[in-house]
Amino acid sequence: MPALAVGVETSPEPVDDTTLVEIFSRLRAADPEPRSELEYRNPYTLLVAVVLSAQATDKSVNLATAPLFAIADTPQKMLDLGEERVRHFIRTIGLFNTKAKNVIALSRILLERHGGAVPCEAEALEVLPGVGTKTASVVLNVAFGVSRIAVDTHIFRVSNRIPLFSAPTTDKVQAGLEARVPEPFRLNAHHWLILHGRYTCKARRPDCRSCAIADLCRYPSKTTALTPLSDGD
Repeated sequence: MPALAVGVETSPEPVDDTTLVEIFSRLRAADPEPRSELEYRNPYTLLVAVVLSAQATDKSVNLATAPLFAIADTPQKMLDLGEERVRHFIRTIGLFNTKAKNVIALSRILLERHGGAVPCEAEALEVLPGVGTKTASVVLNVAFGVSRIAVDTHIFRVSNRIPLFSAPTTDKVQAGLEARVPEPFRLNAHHWLILHGRYTCKARRPDCRSCAIADLCRYPSKTTALTPLSDGD
């Protein structure tokens, strides 16, 4: 299913290639070995965790999957558990009814078509229930070391704000970033950008004063020009 258009904040033209390299050099220097904040045990549990993370926080997913993965960390164990019990484990996550159905359905397909293994091809992943371009890209990147840049709301915002690449949909931003980001940074770019968007370049009020790339960013509404943040901000 094609990505939906999301509101894009008005920004200047994307930064030039030299600035792009400097941005990722600084992000790498601050966090040389970034990791996904989703907790998983193997490619299968990563796949399930990413499916569950749609419209949910990583923290809420981790709280639900810790006891779930303790007893069901393979497609066969998940099927043996059954949809009702899966639903019980993930009931605190948004859309848990649909997600429980998808987890059981994708587990069955993995067993029937892939011998219980998670495929390492985007085409095979994207036909699984609950899996789209973003989920497939995360699994390929994290589990198999493929240089894909999955774009969620955080990365979409950051890319359009700086801007690294401006486009009205997540799919177009992903294609643009994968074409622009130099190979030495491409493998970890997803992690650097999502963490930057989650903790610094936040949606409501970006923390520009503590941003390592504030002087390179062209976002016209930087908070550095605003009054000091209160303790509650």
